[in-house]
Amino acid sequence: MSFLNSSSESFSELITHEISSEVTGKMSVRKKQRISLIHNKGIDSMDTEDPQSIEEFSKIQTPYYEELSSQLSSILGLDELETRIYLNLLRTGPITASALSKEMNVDRAKTYRMVDKLSSIGIVSISFSSPKLCVATDPDEILSITLKKKEEEISKIKKDGKNIIEKIKSVSSNESKSTMPTFRIIQGIENITSQIERMLETTTDIVYFVTSLDDVSKLYHSEIPEKIRMVEKAGGRVRLIIDEASPKMLPFVKRFSASEVRIGKLPSKGRIVVSRSCPITGKLLMSDSAVKGTLHENVDAECALFTNSEEMTNNIFTLCTFIWKGATPVNI
Repeated sequence: MSFLNSSSESFSELITHEISSEVTGKMSVRKKQRISLIHNKGIDSMDTEDPQSIEEFSKIQTPYYEELSSQLSSILGLDELETRIYLNLLRTGPITASALSKEMNVDRAKTYRMVDKLSSIGIVSISFSSPKLCVATDPDEILSITLKKKEEEISKIKKDGKNIIEKIKSVSSNESKSTMPTFRIIQGIENITSQIERMLETTTDIVYFVTSLDDVSKLYHSEIPEKIRMVEKAGGRVRLIIDEASPKMLPFVKRFSASEVRIGKLPSKGRIVVSRSCPITGKLLMSDSAVKGTLHENVDAECALFTNSEEMTNNIFTLCTFIWKGATPVNI
């Protein structure tokens, strides 16, 4: 899931998530501000009045902000401390760097360095007052800045990429191109789904997608459904073979946008994507267990084999065809 999607709730609303009204009623604004986000470093320095409310507030807030910190760090390219500083400033409002360092229980000099860095990239501003106050930039403005930077990076790649490729080709030998069977190991679910998407983009024939129902519910968040629709527009077909189809999971299967769906006995607990018509460097991708952990767990540990071997491709394609013929159609 990406926060860089303008159709989702506003970035500002997401960052400044409100706590439940029940807890809010029990705690003053000042007490809530004194809680240091993510790791709750400021709890020890709080007024000990109504400790039960403080504990309840902490239990609700901590898991949310831990996940939010990780997601925000990924989007903005910040480390953990920089993200914590920004989130704390959003909660406390304008505050001196010295007070912020005490609030977070972080070395004062380190806090000053982090604030300077965040200021240089537009995430934090400094007031003209004396003493100087650190002010968090509005989340929606940060999103706009981040999107603009990404767009500029993409534009530069598009502009310079072709010229660079031509230069590379001019210094490479035609003999360096090989048609021998090769393979490579792809690690991480993002890299694996990206490779599947590239396979689908270049396919004009039948593609077999063999995986578990749980895996379908995970992959439909990617760009794969859109690429499947591209296959159909190009005259191809994507045949999805899954292990089951419970009624509550059928919406995920439908959103996956496969041309045809059948339930069959899978040859393994992994994932198979195969096509004999891909003009790119590989036509077959086989992953290890496609249901390892949860949606956000062990995503970097998953591996896949990607190959251009005609023999392997034909053998696996034949196997998938055999499974398809014996599988039960699913109406969605």
